Amino acid sequence: MINLEKKIIVAICGASGVIYGIRLLKALLERPVSVKLIISKAGEEVLKHEMDYNKIDFQSFLKKEGIERHPEAKLESYQPNDLFAPPASGSFRHNGMVIAPCSMKTLGTISSGIADNLIHRAADVCLKEKRPLILVPRETPLNLIHLKNMVRVVQAGATIMPPSPSFYFQPETINELVDTVIARVLDHIGIRQNIVKQWGE
Repeated sequence: MINLEKKIIVAICGASGVIYGIRLLKALLERPVSVKLIISKAGEEVLKHEMDYNKIDFQSFLKKEGIERHPEAKLESYQPNDLFAPPASGSFRHNGMVIAPCSMKTLGTISSGIADNLIHRAADVCLKEKRPLILVPRETPLNLIHLKNMVRVVQAGATIMPPSPSFYFQPETINELVDTVIARVLDHIGIRQNIVKQWGE
């Protein structure tokens, strides 16, 4: 029997804007999707600072954020130093990886081809296996090094998706504003979404 289950790798790094990663998890887990989650140590610290994350009870944290899991949704978490986890291997088949938010350190490491933790390795695997890799970089202004690193990863096959919310849908809350970005991410990893209507609908 062919397994048609969608598998998405989600990484949360130590940049401001971890709400993008959490809203992405919400959107994915409310669908019959298998999520492979990696949170960097710096990402955990930013989660604590920006969203009152209690790392001891992540499931309760997700529930507090209004995430109601689809009966067929799955969530597996991996430590960033676990280079034996499935996402580290090219033989692990999945539908794409999203790093949201993506720190400039992570961007630079991926751009340099360095795979010294699971996030970097999983991203490197996406590039070599020609699988979707979406980076949501959170930094402003951008210096020349940042821009060159973005060019390098795009040339290697990644998609740079700056968290530039859409205002023409007239969002009324921060979550609605963030979700205009998440809708675009879902579109690019091939997951049908009804968060934001297509223009003209």
